[in-house]
Amino acid sequence: GAEGSTLMSYFSKNEIQALKPKITFSTLRDLQCPVLQSNDLQGKPEESCSTEELFEWLGAVLNQVSLDNKSSSFLSTYCCPEPNTVVEKAFLCTITGFIIPEKIIQLLEQLCCYFGEPKLAYWLTLTVHGFADSPVSWRESEHGFHKGGENLYNFVIFRNLDYWLQMAVGAHDDCPP
Repeated sequence: GAEGSTLMSYFSKNEIQALKPKITFSTLRDLQCPVLQSNDLQGKPEESCSTEELFEWLGAVLNQVSLDNKSSSFLSTYCCPEPNTVVEKAFLCTITGFIIPEKIIQLLEQLCCYFGEPKLAYWLTLTVHGFADSPVSWRESEHGFHKGGENLYNFVIFRNLDYWLQMAVGAHDDCPP
């Protein structure tokens, strides 16, 4: 209606272009990855890593922190949890922008195609971050920014299509149902 056309004239074409999600791809070579078992959330010594260890590792990878535990590093002495395996090539895709839930479901479905032939991936992850200063987080509650504005969830999907769902929110936020 008239309201829609007024809105369209309010935003210039360039501003609307700026709202399109930005997509970046990178290839990580010889990446140390935790060994995971879909049915073992706690992990077992020398067999698999826990969900917490994976979450921490993922944070390091997404922030491009070195995993080699060098004492000379001023940034981090973090190293990949045990047991781990070296993956020759891992793909990292980052999409930045306002993304509706339907698109996230579509992304999940497309990611699961990686488990088709040839079966190279044992597991994959999809992390969805809300903006740190978003006014809302989960449920109908306001989002408490306070220190870090944590507001994210992460899917870990396995080859047998089992999955883990991890969620992180700030201390003053409502937890999801």
